[in-house]
Amino acid sequence: MQTIVFAGAGSMAEAIIQGWVNKGVVLPQSIYVMNKSNKLKLQDIANRYGVQVVSDRREVLSKADCVILAMKPKDVVAGMKDIAPLLGEKTAVLSVVAGTSIETIQENLGHRAVARVMPNTSATIGMSASGIAFSDEVAQSLNATFLQLLEAIGVVIEVKEHELHAVTALSGSGPAYLYYLIEAFEQAGMKYGLEQSTVRTLAVQTVAGAAEMLKQTSEEPKALRKKVTSPGGTTAAGIQALKNHHFKETIQACIDDATKRSIELAKE
Repeated sequence: MQTIVFAGAGSMAEAIIQGWVNKGVVLPQSIYVMNKSNKLKLQDIANRYGVQVVSDRREVLSKADCVILAMKPKDVVAGMKDIAPLLGEKTAVLSVVAGTSIETIQENLGHRAVARVMPNTSATIGMSASGIAFSDEVAQSLNATFLQLLEAIGVVIEVKEHELHAVTALSGSGPAYLYYLIEAFEQAGMKYGLEQSTVRTLAVQTVAGAAEMLKQTSEEPKALRKKVTSPGGTTAAGIQALKNHHFKETIQACIDDATKRSIELAKE
């Protein structure tokens, strides 16, 4: 793709841009950024990554190979109506907006090739976990191009569009849950006199090590958990506390509420 335009320049857009530029997957001069009003943010992104700020929207959008919708959900319909008259006939659309359906995108931008993807901000370091769904208009070659672009910033799995609500709740929002867990680890460790930096180092490495064990072995999480949990030991005491405080039910409620919110956004 020679011209990729980001319509919206928030955290997710910047994470993807940083991942692509740092990995050398897309040339900075092929990436354009635009948003509704925050010109300082656009210039900051341009200065950081060497990408282009859209100056003539009609010229850039008419020749764009792909427009990436990266606005806030509340702004997406107005944003699409704003750019719709300027898009070229063959311009494809990739949306990272939570809750906005392919049908809604095509109602506003025409029946063109559309893909919806839910990455996460770990795209910044090439470690995103993304789910993607395609409209019927996406040809096989374009499908492969989208997958190649997203594989460059992490793992991408094709799913059915309705499954993106759960993907949003799990991996899209997932980093925030894990950061919240690290916050809790730090508070708990500091209660017993450990330095915050010490707890963070231990917690981060523990999470990274456990994740790598799951990646490198074929064992189930339950089996790995049981290997760590000696009867009557410290881990068993900790696991029992998690059970007593309904840890699994809390995680389920977290995913349920995030999924419901994604569905609500699709209706707004």
